[in-house]
Amino acid sequence: MVDSPGGRAGIPDGRAGIDAGLVARLVAAQFPQWAGLPVTPVEVDGWDNRTYRLGDDMTVRLPTAEGYAPAVRKEHRWLPVLAPSLPVPVPVPLALGVPGEGYPFPWSVRRWLDGRTASPDRVEDLVGFAESVAGFIRALQRADATDGPEAGAHSFYRGASPGHYDDGTRRALAALAGRVDTARAAAVWEDAVSAPERSGPPVWFHGDIAHGNLLVDGGKLAAVIDFGTSGVGDPACDLVIAYTMFSGESRRAFREAVAADDATWARARGWALWKALITLADGDERSRRVVEEVLGDAPR
Repeated sequence: MVDSPGGRAGIPDGRAGIDAGLVARLVAAQFPQWAGLPVTPVEVDGWDNRTYRLGDDMTVRLPTAEGYAPAVRKEHRWLPVLAPSLPVPVPVPLALGVPGEGYPFPWSVRRWLDGRTASPDRVEDLVGFAESVAGFIRALQRADATDGPEAGAHSFYRGASPGHYDDGTRRALAALAGRVDTARAAAVWEDAVSAPERSGPPVWFHGDIAHGNLLVDGGKLAAVIDFGTSGVGDPACDLVIAYTMFSGESRRAFREAVAADDATWARARGWALWKALITLADGDERSRRVVEEVLGDAPR
C-alpha cells in the first residue's frame, strides 16, 4: 500500500515474519546503492504482501506466503507494458529482488505513488469517481493482451468463471441459513455460474478493483495499485466495486460507463456474493451490507 506519508512510530511490524530490519538487510545485500535509506512500514498495509517505504521515493513489497509470490515477477514483467495504456499511474517496478537473509520469496522495489486509499468521505463527487474507475477498467481492457498471463492460480482464478468457488459458496450458504436470504442468494449464485461465458478475445483484468487499491488525491482517482491478481480473461471480477463502494446514482453511473452486458453483470454479482458470503460466514459482519446490495440489485 502507499497510503501514508511514510511509516510512523507505533505501526505494528513483523507480520508474516517480515519486519523493517529484514527489509533493510535485503536491500543492503542486493541493492547496495540504496543501503542506508530509512525503511518504514506503511500505515495501511495489505494482506497478501507487506509494504515498506524505502527512503522518500520508493517502496519495497514482499509476499507474505508462497501463494502470493508468483505475482511479483508477473507485475514486474507486465506493469511497464500496461502503464502507457492507462489513464492514471500504476506502480513502477524499479528492481526485482530474490530470496535471501532467510526470506524465501522474490520481492520488488517500486516507485512511491502519492495518494490516499479511496473512501466515500475522501471523494466529493462519487458519481464522477465511479465514472473514472469505469474509465480505468475500460482502458485496461483495451490494452494489448497478447501473451498476457491467462487467468489461473496466479490470479486466484479471478478472470475465470466464479464457478471455481462453487463449493465454498454453497458451504457458506448452508452456514448462513437463517441469517441471510439464502434462497435468494442461491438463485443469484446460480445465475452467475450459469451465465454465458464472455465472447470475444480475452482482455486484461485487474482482479481486485477495491477501495484499498484505488488512490485518491483531491478527491479524484490518482492511481491504481496492486495488480497481483491481474491477468487476461473475463473482466467480470473488476465490477465488484459496484457493490462494495458504489450504490444508487454512483452505481448507475459506473454501470453505464463500464458498458458491460447482462451476462457479465450476472457473473460480477457472483464474484461479489462469493466473497461477501464466505467472509460473513467467517464472522465478518461488515460483509452483510455487500450481500444485501447484491441481492437488491439482482433481477427477480
